[in-house]
Amino acid sequence: MNCFRTPSSNSWVYPTVILCLYGFFSMFRPSESFLIPFLSEPSKNLTETEMTNEVLPVWTYSYLATLPPVFILTDYLRYKPVIMLNVVAFIICYLLLLFGQGVLLMQVAEFFFGIVSSTEIGYYSYIYSMVSPEHYQKVSSYCRSVTLVAYTAGSVLAQLLVSLTTLPYFYLFYISLACISVSLFFSLFLPMPKKSMFFHTNYEREACQRPLEQNIVIEEVQKNHKAAHPELHATSVKPGDRELSNPEPENGALRPFVCWFQDLKECYSSKHLFYWSLWWAFATSGYNQVLNYVQVLWEHKAPSQDSSIYNGAVEAIATFGGALAAFSVGYVNVNWDLLGELGLAIFSAIISGALFLMNYTLSIWVCYVGYLLVKASYMFLITIAVFQIAVNLSVERYALVLGIDTFIALVIQAIMTVIVADKRGLHLQITTQFLVYGIYFAIIAGVFLMRSTYIIYSAKCQKEVENLAATQSPNEPHPQKPRDVSTKF
Repeated sequence: MNCFRTPSSNSWVYPTVILCLYGFFSMFRPSESFLIPFLSEPSKNLTETEMTNEVLPVWTYSYLATLPPVFILTDYLRYKPVIMLNVVAFIICYLLLLFGQGVLLMQVAEFFFGIVSSTEIGYYSYIYSMVSPEHYQKVSSYCRSVTLVAYTAGSVLAQLLVSLTTLPYFYLFYISLACISVSLFFSLFLPMPKKSMFFHTNYEREACQRPLEQNIVIEEVQKNHKAAHPELHATSVKPGDRELSNPEPENGALRPFVCWFQDLKECYSSKHLFYWSLWWAFATSGYNQVLNYVQVLWEHKAPSQDSSIYNGAVEAIATFGGALAAFSVGYVNVNWDLLGELGLAIFSAIISGALFLMNYTLSIWVCYVGYLLVKASYMFLITIAVFQIAVNLSVERYALVLGIDTFIALVIQAIMTVIVADKRGLHLQITTQFLVYGIYFAIIAGVFLMRSTYIIYSAKCQKEVENLAATQSPNEPHPQKPRDVSTKF
């Protein structure tokens, strides 16, 4: 909206400050930690079965159905309208939660929450259209950090209000609704971008003609990491060959989609990127299921009507612990090309063990500790996975790959929801569901353990061959040096 633009809106500082203010108030939601206890109160009177098998599954289906069109419209509409849609959907969701009753209206509320989840992409991609590449790292850090701080602060406030003042849960929803309304006010002041990643740029012309190694990448990171994964660059072809094999469609509207397909084909030709993306999709689907149903499990272990609960404190600690785990990745000196998938296997096994513990324990405190382990382990691994996926990709390709990975994760999650949770499937009890999720992560751990064993064994054999070649006489013919292990995996 041009009427809200200021003279300083062309600098990177102004949109970053406004976006951070928007992000803080949109994520400051004290009600988040006490949703299930609120729905269990006599005023809403939803049973555990209704919440588990009828209400909560709607979020997964809504998120999956709205993500593809939102992904396209976010770029086409240049982010700001989608950011505002995110807030409007949130307001509708909270109004339904506060004033609606019955399973049907709660399902409608979950549908709008699915729209909220899919439109969050606008928040995380808006800033890339407003600032120059040298500021990407800084503004990304600001925007993500402020959401963690806001969520943690909201959880702490909720716990203090519930524990110290015995405030009824519905007041937490009023506070959240007020904060979200403030975020809508700040969204009005966001400058309207003049360009976007795909539709309002030269991306479709450049992407369909340039070789892969000529993508605009974060220079220092690519220089340090490019040699480890030459297959990402070796798959490129000459511009002339590419034009012959992939002629541009006459319909200009289809051109970006053709370029997306070409880019994704080249990106996933890297086995390294493919397997990290595979773990990202499967692990994220399982983790989302845990987040969606964990409060139901807590309510089952310690009903809020009969005992004091500490959901807010646990969410605050879990978020802070996840942030520390993600921060620690920058200080872990590991050869991720060789040992990365072993790390995926080990921490997936830890998540599996924690989920088994949450299922079998009778103590809510042990259940809380299990959740802390799950969230910290996932945050640690997802930070590494995102870096491994993004390190050799331009911003446009990074967005495409993570968009596809997210969609695949939601497809897997929807299948899991239909089979495990939905009343049209097995509609398992909440404790049995967490047993299934534990088995699910155990299978992920087993698959990547076998693969990491193969990678380490192959690397060892290669090193032995190289050592043998080095000890041979100069007059003896040297065996051909095998291909670097990182290019094979």
